[in-house]
Amino acid sequence: MPLVRVKEIREMSTEDRTKRLNELRTELLRLKTMVRAGGTVENPARVRALRKAIAAILTIETEDKLKIRKPQPERKKK
Repeated sequence: MPLVRVKEIREMSTEDRTKRLNELRTELLRLKTMVRAGGTVENPARVRALRKAIAAILTIETEDKLKIRKPQPERKKK
């Protein structure tokens, strides 16, 4: 399960995105420090998930700054 969904990120304000980005970066830094110190991480896949979440937030921030909004195809409801 992803940490943050793209739909949720798009609905956030710029301030909320920045706050969430800082939280994720702090957690990633903490996990990387634990790994480098020779400790074991409870969930090693969390590092990858954090990196992906950070990338998604940065991508959407860039889209908003450049006023790029990709049209979302309508999904058929079942």
